[in-house]
This record gives sequence, C-alpha cells and structure tokens, in this order.
Amino acid sequence: MVEFRGAWTEDEVAEFFRDATIPIRLAVRRPDGTPWVVPLWYRYRDGRLECATSADATLVSFLRADSEVAFDVSTNEIPYRGVRGYGSASLSPDEDKAVLRSLLERYLEGTDSPLAERLLDDERDEVHIRIEPHTVFSWDYSNRMRTETDR
Repeated sequence: MVEFRGAWTEDEVAEFFRDATIPIRLAVRRPDGTPWVVPLWYRYRDGRLECATSADATLVSFLRADSEVAFDVSTNEIPYRGVRGYGSASLSPDEDKAVLRSLLERYLEGTDSPLAERLLDDERDEVHIRIEPHTVFSWDYSNRMRTETDR
C-alpha cells in the first residue's frame, strides 16, 4: 500500500501526475553504489508511473541490478509544487512500442515528428519501466510564493 504524505490527497497527487507534462527525474543506483539521476517522460496509470526507454540504455542495466528507485516530478516555474517519493521498478518489453507511443502523444501531441520517427524505428527495441511507488510526498508552495498582487 502506498503511503501518501504532504500537501495533497491521493486524488490530488494523481491529478498532478496526469496533468503535468514535465519529465520525471528518476534516481537509481549504479553498480558502484553511487546515485544516478535520469529525466524521462512518464505517464500515470493505475497508481503507477510508467516510462519507456531504449532496451540498450545504461539505465536498464542499472535497474536490472537494483530495482529500488526514487523519483521527483516538480514544476520549474513559480509557484513550485510537485511530488517526490521512492519505490521499485520493474522492466518488460514495450510490445509494439505502446508505452512509447502513448508518451509521444502526451509530450509531443503526436508521432508526426523526426524525433518520434527515430524513436519508433523498427530497429530500436524499447523497454517499459513500471514504477510502483511505496511512499509519496507532495508539496505545494503556491500560498507562500504568491505575490502581493495575487492576494
């Protein structure tokens, strides 16, 4: 069961994840134990965060060695707000690149671009990363960062 802490309810966290089209910052451990952070596109479905990446990405080898992850999805504009947490990741083939296609629709609003064409190339194998959150912490600095004219 996921533990939710912080400013938002579970439903508000889910709404933020669904509405925010900013990359997730995924933290993993390298084989030598040092941390490594990777920004990825994500989607939120059924209480999980889902990403896709190339099957030969270094990240995939790190996750195969250690499935524990930390994550952050937060705004880059004032007022700052977001969600961070930790959990575990699992890997599976992205059959027919379904997750990747969904992410291209979410972030690029379609698959009609040179980037999408390159990512969807038949020669490229894709991996589905499914992140099962264990603890989620939300924060929202909207009230304390409002300007006097906003009040």
